[in-house]
Amino acid sequence: MPRFSVIVPAYQVQAYLHACLESVLSQSYPDFELIVVDDASPDACGAIADEFADRDPRVRVVHLPENGGLGPARNAGMDRATGDYLVFLDGDDTLTPDALRAVADRVKETGDPDVLVYDYARTHWTGETVRSRAAAHLGEGGPAPFRLADRPELLRLLMVAWNKAVRREFAEREGLAFPPGYYEDTPWTYPVLMSAETVATLDRVCVHYRQRRRGSILGTTSERHLDVFAQYDRVFAFLEAHPEHDRWRPVLYRRMCDHLATVFTRPDRLPRALRAEFLRRARVHCRRYRAAGAPAPAPVRLRHALLRLGLRRTWEALRLASALRRRTAPVAAGALRAVRTGVLRLHYRGQRLLPLRADRAVFAVEGGRGHGCNPGALEEAFRRFAPHVRTAWAAGPAHHHTVPPATRRLTPGTAAYWTALARSRYLVHNSSFGAGLVKRRGQVLVQTQDGTPLAHAGLDLQERPAAASTTDCARLLREVDSWDYVVSANRHSTLTWERVHPGGYATLEYGQPRTDALQRATPADVARLREILGIPEGTVAILYAPVHRDYRRTQRVALDLERVVRRLGPRFMVLTRVHPGDGHRPAASAGRVLDVSGHPNVESLCLASDALVTDYASLMFDYAGLDRPIVLHAHEPEAFEAARGTYVDLRSVLPGPVARDEDELIGVFAGGDWQGARSARLRAEFRERFCPHDDGRAAERVVRRVVLGQTRLPPVVPLGDRRPPAAAVARTPLATVPQPAGPRTVTDSR
Repeated sequence: MPRFSVIVPAYQVQAYLHACLESVLSQSYPDFELIVVDDASPDACGAIADEFADRDPRVRVVHLPENGGLGPARNAGMDRATGDYLVFLDGDDTLTPDALRAVADRVKETGDPDVLVYDYARTHWTGETVRSRAAAHLGEGGPAPFRLADRPELLRLLMVAWNKAVRREFAEREGLAFPPGYYEDTPWTYPVLMSAETVATLDRVCVHYRQRRRGSILGTTSERHLDVFAQYDRVFAFLEAHPEHDRWRPVLYRRMCDHLATVFTRPDRLPRALRAEFLRRARVHCRRYRAAGAPAPAPVRLRHALLRLGLRRTWEALRLASALRRRTAPVAAGALRAVRTGVLRLHYRGQRLLPLRADRAVFAVEGGRGHGCNPGALEEAFRRFAPHVRTAWAAGPAHHHTVPPATRRLTPGTAAYWTALARSRYLVHNSSFGAGLVKRRGQVLVQTQDGTPLAHAGLDLQERPAAASTTDCARLLREVDSWDYVVSANRHSTLTWERVHPGGYATLEYGQPRTDALQRATPADVARLREILGIPEGTVAILYAPVHRDYRRTQRVALDLERVVRRLGPRFMVLTRVHPGDGHRPAASAGRVLDVSGHPNVESLCLASDALVTDYASLMFDYAGLDRPIVLHAHEPEAFEAARGTYVDLRSVLPGPVARDEDELIGVFAGGDWQGARSARLRAEFRERFCPHDDGRAAERVVRRVVLGQTRLPPVVPLGDRRPPAAAVARTPLATVPQPAGPRTVTDSR
């Protein structure tokens, strides 16, 4: 008896069926049977299914004599199923890698519940992947398994069969089956959840729900959308036959009203001639099954009332008014924005006529994010070493909480923001303040850059169209001409920046200011950060920070992090930080995979972790200064090199061990190579080359040179003379082999 019976109905999905079946057969959990039901499909679905059955004995094919729809096709698969659990998958959807293993683990962990509900993501034909909005309802916290009464919010999920694993014996005992017609999932899913004695959830995307360009069968105009009424008749008939579930009547009534309103308002579903008939039948159903105690917001109550009263003309009038508002709102908003922009430009021009304030400085980072990176370190150094200069930080309102209390908060695009840009003597950024900035005589613009360059940047992007899609080189050079100083971490950075950003600025090769916090941190600081993030004592925390891929339309995490931590055992956990612009986020896994992408301070994450795993992120140069292990995950090296290009050949200049795939990465950590002698030697050489000035005083040197005008600056402490970073003190299992280095000279080159 297999653990799972995966049932796939197939009808006119020949273009997608191959990917669907491959996603099942390639699962890392092999204990399943795959039942493909050819629903008398007129295309090649039956032949494709037979080909898979010929090559894999786990595949069984059922050829139905005539087309009956999804419901009867699934029933035919259930009749032949022998597995412990029924798993449904539509022929144009796919299972995610290791989905069945995750389901099997969760089922075992929760004591073989009647139903396990898991998550899905919509995969659009454009390549975009969007996780279900209701994922918050699938949290694994609290007791499990449970009953629906303990987690009634599960009824708010999409009522489909393919986001659940249902115990076969339970389904047979309750006599659960799919009806014919459209919306066949409705009278299956509600009884399944209400009848289940034990329910569990899995907070993981297990299904990719394909969104086809032409839409699904439910998006076609047909009179068969009237089937929705018969399906809800079956739902409420189930309640009549099982009075013990009558407590759910108000919830089901509201869900029915919402569903009927959705079908009626979608322009691609009902033929025009049937709209009046649909509303008449909706009125009958709403009156027949109306139940008190179904709270809803005012707009929802209005829709329900219109359905119940059958006020078609009122509904149409409100719909037209809403459509008119949607069409006119952008025009009105655009006009208001144009007026506001014009007023702000006049305001900024007027402010530039007023005297500069020598005791003012404005700081910001790319994307209007919160206090941090190199500008954040310099802002702190301004307050410490030049207290006479009042500092301000420009960021979106959502990031204002990250700004220190002593620093003024500015919102980009406001009058106060433009006043500060016009009147402040010092402007500090790691990218650009934008095209609207007009640098005044006497202003000092400090460009900190966003770390040591690894991937091609600046003028070099002209030869990389995939990476340079948003780069305007002419505008870039105009911005470069406004720079007075560029902060550089090392000689490699100096030579690169001066070549790809040619200008008349002075290069301050003083070190990476944002690494000062890493060098100054104490073991107590590390312990506090680990406690805040919830890293248990004795746990090895791996910081996983992949780089953004310019050549991909949509981003994805290259590693199955759940599988990684599962293979490594309970001693390990992963902190995953993806690019701020990447929409895809990995799912949390019982506290062992923690998404820290929204954490405002990457330096804190570095201090809290025990090792870094990355591919081509420049964070590796900062992390090397901590003298903690770094492991490279060489994911798609040829594609990244072709699309973006690198300045450092990571095949010969390594910060640590290299893993070419997920299994090798697991082996590096499981075998101890990540903190072995070779890892320490590679890291020491890498650190000597790229972290010569990172001694905790880089920001101080910049402030003393730029603001205080000092030329005799604090000397750089050679690597061999520095005290061990907090990492080496706090995380004793980690090997550190510091390499001595000669004194370095601070350059101020033009």
